[in-house]
Amino acid sequence: MATAVRKRKSPADDYVLPLVVRTRPALDLSEDQFFAFCQLNGDLRIERNAEGELLIMPPAGGDTSDRNSEINMQLRMWAKRDGSGVAFDSSGGFRLPNRAVRSPDASWMLRSRYEQIPAEQRARFVPACPDFVLELRSPSDRLGDLQAKMQEYIANGARLGWLLDPEPHRVSVYRPNEPVQRLDDPATLAGEPVLRGFVLNLREIW
Repeated sequence: MATAVRKRKSPADDYVLPLVVRTRPALDLSEDQFFAFCQLNGDLRIERNAEGELLIMPPAGGDTSDRNSEINMQLRMWAKRDGSGVAFDSSGGFRLPNRAVRSPDASWMLRSRYEQIPAEQRARFVPACPDFVLELRSPSDRLGDLQAKMQEYIANGARLGWLLDPEPHRVSVYRPNEPVQRLDDPATLAGEPVLRGFVLNLREIW
């Protein structure tokens, strides 16, 4: 039987950690079983880390949902004009090379890469890491967890990552083989050279 462990919340902070469900070695879900589990629980946002633990995220609050909708609208509109890639929202799941299944808040992949993946695989968790990933911190997210997730994306093939923290209006930019770049209260973010011509208007998000 699977066991669920919720890390105790410290009275000193206001963050609610994801529910961590450990199934191994009692139950080792195959990819098909995990996909079916996610479909049966469509109201939940579920990821799986490289160790096989299931991470069940709390629903986003209204402010976070509004911000994420704005981010995905801007990315999608640019992607349609540009045509060189495919944009995904937070419901898209990606199976990374380390076997983790992650759902970035927004992401983008070169169309040439995406179309090489068989259609039956694209209908499930995409077996690849996006070229670009974005995570938007919500009040229920621990910063350290998101920073580790961003490093995981880069280690598994992402060429550009943005971590947006709305409360201090701070952005962390991740690129392979480069130190993390911290930006305080930027008005815009340019995606060059990965997202050629894309500029995220952060004044619509902060």
